Amino acid sequence: MTPVPRTLFSSEHDQFRDTVRRFVETELAPHHAQWEDAQVVPREVWRKAGEAGLLCCSLPEEYGGPGADWLYDVVVIEELSYAGMTGPGFMVHSEMCAPYILAWGTEELKREWLPRMVSGEAIGAIAMTEPGAGSDVKNVKLRARREGDEYVLDGQKVYISNGQTADVVVTATKTDPEAGARGMSLIAVPTASAGFERGRNLKKIGLKAQDTSELFYSGVRVPVANRLGDEGQGFSMLMTKLAQERLTQAIRSVAVAEAAIRWTFDYTRGREAFDGTIADFQNTQFTLAQLEAETTAQRVFVDWCIARHLKGELTAVEAAKAKLVASDLHCKVVDQCLQFFGGYGYMQEYPIARAYIDARIVKIAGGAMEVMKQIIWRDMAKRNS
Repeated sequence: MTPVPRTLFSSEHDQFRDTVRRFVETELAPHHAQWEDAQVVPREVWRKAGEAGLLCCSLPEEYGGPGADWLYDVVVIEELSYAGMTGPGFMVHSEMCAPYILAWGTEELKREWLPRMVSGEAIGAIAMTEPGAGSDVKNVKLRARREGDEYVLDGQKVYISNGQTADVVVTATKTDPEAGARGMSLIAVPTASAGFERGRNLKKIGLKAQDTSELFYSGVRVPVANRLGDEGQGFSMLMTKLAQERLTQAIRSVAVAEAAIRWTFDYTRGREAFDGTIADFQNTQFTLAQLEAETTAQRVFVDWCIARHLKGELTAVEAAKAKLVASDLHCKVVDQCLQFFGGYGYMQEYPIARAYIDARIVKIAGGAMEVMKQIIWRDMAKRNS
């Protein structure tokens, strides 16, 4: 689908891509509209995805994973994006929750959760956002008070993807409310814990098949062993892994842009108007050519970032640049492409309409666009001081 040759992937990756594509076509696409109405994806779908090897592809074999490189995860992200499958929260599960447990969980915690996350038996979520703390994650208020060998958690989270279905939630807490960012810790909270409650499944503009919830912690007791890493290191952990999350968002955005251009190219060449087709008009040609050029440029940059990430060299600033530009491009492409579909583009049965509805979140999720600009500006000021 991409207009430029990509050198990242081997023949094994290409074979896996075929597997993922068949799974999407047979197990996801026929049911996605139904899941959007239900606002949740059945757990059985997660188990099927686990059996097909689509979850946590890069987790080591010792924890039940395939032990593959991260490019296999990239393939899953791209194929879901090409098909407009926003429902299963696989990205949150595989790219945001599992990596924290793998990197900083105790051996016991990793063996308890990771194999089940690979198989789809257990679903993961990550809870950072609160009613009073969004992009400024160091401002979280949820309190984790230590009592002997346990933490007692009290507080609230909101807008948590996979919140209705999650079995374990990596939760950003304040273990020392007076220490600012240095007082934050991450704790893996089983949702079966007494005092943990899910709020309503929130109704959203887009991503309607992906369940999103309020979460409430009322005297939730969790073993100290469920803390990830050292106490007070949660903020630095988030900063480390947020680069991958932002790159993941950029990967998805470029794939959606490529898909939207392809849908529009095909549609305009077949849609008759004024003794020709919509594709015969210079405006159509120039608009799609411009979008194609911009998407190609961003594809090259995102692939460069992927290569950097595989070597452990991707910086937070590079990830912020990728997310910033890709998010803007994502929204621009689906908006301009939808225009060529006319009234059809306003009907949700058309992929371009659903892509338009789902696009707006990319300027918010994983850090607002303004935060990305702030990160980039600080780097500019530092380099030029």
